[in-house]
Amino acid sequence: MITINDRSIKHENLEQELKDNLNITPKQLIYISRHRSKTGEPTLTAHPIGNYGKAEFGGKNKTLPPSAPRMMTQLLKNIKRNADQAKTYHHICFEVTHHGPYLQTPTIYVEVGSTLEEWNKKKPADLIAESLIELLDDYKCEDDLPKDIPVLIGVGGGHYAPRFTDIALSKKVAFGHMIPSYHIEAGNIDGEMFQKALDSTPNVEGVHIHRKALKKSQVTEYRKWFEDHNIPVISSKDLPDL
Repeated sequence: MITINDRSIKHENLEQELKDNLNITPKQLIYISRHRSKTGEPTLTAHPIGNYGKAEFGGKNKTLPPSAPRMMTQLLKNIKRNADQAKTYHHICFEVTHHGPYLQTPTIYVEVGSTLEEWNKKKPADLIAESLIELLDDYKCEDDLPKDIPVLIGVGGGHYAPRFTDIALSKKVAFGHMIPSYHIEAGNIDGEMFQKALDSTPNVEGVHIHRKALKKSQVTEYRKWFEDHNIPVISSKDLPDL
């Protein structure tokens, strides 16, 4: 476990520091952090990192570090199970891909949100710690998880990825990079960025398009792009229930 004293999202190339100073070459990085939002809703979240547009909060412009989809999805399931048992009031969900730092190692952020009051409470932090310890007791890295868990990227929807969260918690599937509608509306998403999301999601097998969150013309355009690139467009109905 490594502690850094500056803002993690702008602390670039941490894995190189680990190699140079501690002779550690990590297979993955899991950041335990805090989440801030305008609404202040109590949340426990997990997400990949990277920037679809300008890098305003660390990282590089239009650059996506590798995700760790199976580890991240299993971690979210652990958090959900433990939170339900604890009868907590927190919203459990993915967040879409956002913010830095720039890394070349598969990375997950897991966060307690979204106010100082929540950050100072022991119970939310315990839930994150317990869920993460359980994950690492069972699986040390992405390659340890079952290979028959389909890995997808997600396109469309809001920042808290409600559609992808619901599917991940009810179906046999894992999500890597997720592209929200607000980046589509901002003009940041094109074929090149779709390809970057695919290339930075290990073992990716397809894409789930949140059709209700997009215009019909967008759904048609994106479906054609993925099919033209031999990437299956996967419906939730195509996935087995847990």
